[in-house]
Amino acid sequence: MRAYRLTVSTAAALLSFAAAAVPALADDGDADRSFTIEDPRITESSGLAASRAHPGVYWTHNDSEDGPYVFAVDSRTGKTVARITMKGVGAPRDVEAISLGPDGNLYVGDIGDNLNGSWDHVWIYRFPEPKTLRDATVRATQFDVKYADGPRNAEALMVHPKTCRVYIASKNEDGGGLYEGPAKLTTGGDNVFRRVGEVPWVTDGAFSPDGKELVLRSYFSARGYAFAKGRLGKDYPVESPLLGQAESVTYTADGSALMYGSEGARSDVVRVDLKSGGGDGPARAGGRPPSSGADSAGGGDGVPVKGTTLTGIAVLAGIGLLLFLGRRRRQG
Repeated sequence: MRAYRLTVSTAAALLSFAAAAVPALADDGDADRSFTIEDPRITESSGLAASRAHPGVYWTHNDSEDGPYVFAVDSRTGKTVARITMKGVGAPRDVEAISLGPDGNLYVGDIGDNLNGSWDHVWIYRFPEPKTLRDATVRATQFDVKYADGPRNAEALMVHPKTCRVYIASKNEDGGGLYEGPAKLTTGGDNVFRRVGEVPWVTDGAFSPDGKELVLRSYFSARGYAFAKGRLGKDYPVESPLLGQAESVTYTADGSALMYGSEGARSDVVRVDLKSGGGDGPARAGGRPPSSGADSAGGGDGVPVKGTTLTGIAVLAGIGLLLFLGRRRRQG
């Protein structure tokens, strides 16, 4: 019995040591690393866009039936630093995507259709990215969208970072289609999107900051495409983390990594670093594939997030020491 009490005491001491010895790695200067969305109001994060005006901040929104809200989340802390309420738009129906254009506007895609293409039109909302991060109500412009080949479901909306043209990837077929919007969105009539390519079934997508690559993700994988003159080129696999309900992806503002998001309360956003393809080749996801969840994913410099990995190592070492001490005591 005395040996058991010693073991528990030693375990408690070791766990306390591990907690004290491992520093918090996600400090205020550690932007654009994996993080967890802390806001209890964000339970269905369905789109993700890296801010250009506010380094380390990511724009997101809930899925259907939440209201005309967009949230700015600081990747250093996982906390919401602004909630934007859009006015001048109808009641959002199924908001699935968000993208930041080169014009400084945020484009919000109310493009989902859970009834598999039964709605004859969907909407895009646009408003300027706020210069100051605080809760605010802004006037947004609403654009009516139709597809040239009939209604369909979609979850991916991407604004090209050079041309400002809007693209949508559909998902209500065996595969999906890439749809190109008009050169300029207009109010007072339908903006017709035309099919310009074939893509897999996807939940989100993002252009690289230079506009030369397009990454599309699904629940279990991601694929990259060379992109030139508004058309898809050669495709290639891209590393992606395994998340609970993989819903979103965006490039970091500097283009050095991809950030993958998921739905659910306190959902994770996981960073996957990119490495240069060399010459004119595309950037590819590099390094060891990340594990699921932000707590176990590697940061851009190879440092684990939140110290969880280091804590695990310390605890495992403690368990090993416990076994050793117990064996020595039994032998004595």
